[in-house]
Amino acid sequence: MRSIVKLAAPAAAAALLLAACGTTGGDETTAAEGSSSGSSSCPADVSIGFFGALTGPNANLGVNEQNGVKLAVDQHNAESGACQVTVTPYDSQGDQNQAQGLAQQVVGDENVLGIVGPAFSGESKVADPIFDEAGIVGISPSATNPALAENGWKTFFRVLGNDASQGPAAATYISDTLGKQKVYVIDDATEYGKGLADIVRESLGAKAVKNNTIQTGQTDFSAVVADVQASGADAVFFGGYYPEGGLLLKQLRESGLSADKLAFITDDGAKDEGLITAAGAAAAEGALMTCPCLPPDKAGGTFVADYTEAYGTAPATYSAEAFDAANILLDGIAEGNVTREDLLAYVKSYDKPGVTKQLKFDEKGEPSEVSVWAYKVEGGEIVADQEINAS
Repeated sequence: MRSIVKLAAPAAAAALLLAACGTTGGDETTAAEGSSSGSSSCPADVSIGFFGALTGPNANLGVNEQNGVKLAVDQHNAESGACQVTVTPYDSQGDQNQAQGLAQQVVGDENVLGIVGPAFSGESKVADPIFDEAGIVGISPSATNPALAENGWKTFFRVLGNDASQGPAAATYISDTLGKQKVYVIDDATEYGKGLADIVRESLGAKAVKNNTIQTGQTDFSAVVADVQASGADAVFFGGYYPEGGLLLKQLRESGLSADKLAFITDDGAKDEGLITAAGAAAAEGALMTCPCLPPDKAGGTFVADYTEAYGTAPATYSAEAFDAANILLDGIAEGNVTREDLLAYVKSYDKPGVTKQLKFDEKGEPSEVSVWAYKVEGGEIVADQEINAS
């Protein structure tokens, strides 16, 4: 049995699975040992892809997710009689300019039945229309731009709430919980960072006293820091990723804007130890972030223990969401949906508990359950603060 929160399959379904699925060989990424020859209902070389940053400045987030996918596949493959599945990685480096070529690689590999990802909103905007045209289902554990669900794509799904929930929740947390009245909002000009920051700006209304934009890869924020000082802001919200967020935070603190003078709030793209590394432990202490993700230690079943045993470290941002996304695809394969068309149809009607939530999608591919949490850096670690009303 997989160590996730799921209803037990009826005996008849289990017998059918054993009869229908043999096992196949694996690849260098994930493969079970002791495989036997497959059957017509369990083709050789069945694979699911992972599409996200595995190298580059934002790789921490992608590695967290791929680890969740690999854990799900390893557990699936270890089940008696399971159709053996491999993981095919597509390393986007978080760069949407690479997304088109990678998506075309996915389309061209007939063994890949579905994708966990794309991980980031920018690469999703490029890759998802290609997947839609080819009929390849993609389930993102982390792409949160609301517009992704508004394109009419039949193959798009995500297992977390979008920024139309995170943005207002962040604004509520800043104004009501933190009591901040003058918020300086900064974005990184990306599909994700600007999209979320714009929603926060709108939700804050008059409390958003100043706006600014930086660029990915930027390292000198002296002009922005000086403008924050001149604005008299009591809080900064940054929409973007941890490399720039950490350096921005460091330079704000070095300017004399301590945590008691200026709260620093950011988002799920910066909810990573890389923020602490870039800022330095002292500067990062007290930093806050929001995320439409469950605190990893609250994931159900034995996920936390299994992940920790497999990787020697606790699960991090989006590990559990990626585990859930992978298990949706694996459940479909286990039930004999071994064509792209059949697996897509299976995902559309999916309704089972995962380790993060009940996993069910509406007609746009959005999850039926949404939660937004606030996190904080405390003692050099990112810990859960509280769940925020996501309405």
